[in-house]
Amino acid sequence: MVPWKEYVASVSTELVIRGAHSQLRQLNTVYCGGGTPSRLGIHGVAALFDVLREHAAWSDDAEITLEANPEDVTTEAVRAWRRAGVNRLSIGVQSFDERVLSWMHRVHDADVARRAVAIARDEGLSAFSLDLIFGTPEQLQRDWSRDVAEMLDLEPDHVSLYGLTIEPHTPLGRWHERGEVAELPEERYEAEFLLARERLTAAGYEHYEVSNFARPGKRARHNSAYWQGVSYLGIGPSAHGFDGAVRRWNIPALAAWEASLAQGRDPLGGSEILSVENAVAESVYLGLRTVDGLVLAPDEAPHITPWLGAGWVEWCSRDAEQVPELRIRCTAAGWLRLDALAADLTAFRSRP
Repeated sequence: MVPWKEYVASVSTELVIRGAHSQLRQLNTVYCGGGTPSRLGIHGVAALFDVLREHAAWSDDAEITLEANPEDVTTEAVRAWRRAGVNRLSIGVQSFDERVLSWMHRVHDADVARRAVAIARDEGLSAFSLDLIFGTPEQLQRDWSRDVAEMLDLEPDHVSLYGLTIEPHTPLGRWHERGEVAELPEERYEAEFLLARERLTAAGYEHYEVSNFARPGKRARHNSAYWQGVSYLGIGPSAHGFDGAVRRWNIPALAAWEASLAQGRDPLGGSEILSVENAVAESVYLGLRTVDGLVLAPDEAPHITPWLGAGWVEWCSRDAEQVPELRIRCTAAGWLRLDALAADLTAFRSRP
């Protein structure tokens, strides 16, 4: 487990230095993640939430999410988490295939993941999300269809699907450079995404964001706030925050973050003012990544006509009682091209 006392003390110090009392009046969502906070151990998680309560009031129906590794989900832990105020878990299952889990260097196996879900339910923590990763290398011979079926058997309220990407300067990136790992062909990547979408929507899940599915009324409120451009405070190493105009991020390394706070300094790693150009790009990208869609200006309709013909977007309206508006949302095929579509429309909106 992580040495939790030092970490929690540093969180408390950062909240004071950042003037959290003036920023956190009443929280509607708290998301404890960006790593795996369950590694703090039972007492560490409880102490962390005690510190947060010292600096902010929570609304009665606040969504309080904790990211957890399956192996950390025990009866004792869940009971302690619930006492601390946690009412939702995000469980990093990643796969039910033992070969894939071993390749990812995950400590848990499929049985541990199933047991984690059973324990959470037995202890009254039935609101949970399961994460799965698709697009793993072909040499693993993974049965993705079986993975999706096993996940559905557990009947989670919420599912997050993330495609594996090869980033430079990471172990996976180095393996790829040495030819030890081949990137999954684009056709296979798309097929896995579409298969999961078909199975999940057939089972009653709403595909409400490019990577997220939920049962009716079970969308992740915290994540949805990000996509709507709501301001948020990020605390901890590498944490990002946004006040509506300025983005900031903390020092990423734990030791450097703690050292900065020990010296009474804001652990700021960097910041940027959201420029007009960036605001345009962000509004387009965030709008296209959710099922609620993006409102177009009248002169933009002809520009996206080819997208409609290709089946990448469709017309939609959030409220039939509203004045008719030009609103589009991505189809599954469009979400697979999200970056390219967002860049294209951003360039059109930013033209002189």
